[in-house]
Amino acid sequence: MKADVDIRRLTVKPLNPAVKPSSRVQVISWLGEAAGQGDISSLLDVLAAYAGASHYMLAREDLFQEPGLSFVITSNWPFDLVKKIGGTLAASQARMSEMEKCLSLLQPQLHVLPDEPCVPKGTDRQYCVLAVCVGNIRFALLLMFPEGGVATIERLREVGLLSGYCASFGIGCDLKVERDIDLTERELECLYWIAEGKTSDEMATILGISRNTINNYITSVMRKTATKTRSEAIAYAVRNNLV
Repeated sequence: MKADVDIRRLTVKPLNPAVKPSSRVQVISWLGEAAGQGDISSLLDVLAAYAGASHYMLAREDLFQEPGLSFVITSNWPFDLVKKIGGTLAASQARMSEMEKCLSLLQPQLHVLPDEPCVPKGTDRQYCVLAVCVGNIRFALLLMFPEGGVATIERLREVGLLSGYCASFGIGCDLKVERDIDLTERELECLYWIAEGKTSDEMATILGISRNTINNYITSVMRKTATKTRSEAIAYAVRNNLV
């Protein structure tokens, strides 16, 4: 599904629990077949079935705060729940530092759905969020399960690894173009040397400019990347393939 959400896709029936790959080899084979057809929804059908999930949603985290539901790539969650969870995800994203975002990659996070709206009958109120990066784009895979059927952490981590493969097909869709990060060449140089563990004095010597100028560049980098410390700036740079 493209960034302009197809409401019909958000209201389809849950997955058929009888159709479930029985092994890792089989799920990889099925994913390969779905990838050959270029159908990301089919990829997510297979992946969710392997996780034992009844509903899935793949979203782009960088679009959480955009108006509407442009963050959704594909989903079979009930429409009202998608609208509700979007605000929750955006708020959660805003509270996380860049370091926390890096550490959360491929780490299953279990949450409880809000009281309203109602969840589909027979669905557990606990759901899982898996974050994965493909290039410099960060995705979130959200899974809902039948009552009492939440997958093990080990299986969810395995699904997280496979979800990166699935999410890579979403980049090829007509999604919003990834925002350019407006850093100058000199700011990128400073970011590189920060990542190498250099101090401001050492960078000043390497680049042949004053310590104050170096600090001004670093301040500018942190302002543009919305980070508060040099460590967070490094984490941001690594996550976005800047160094």
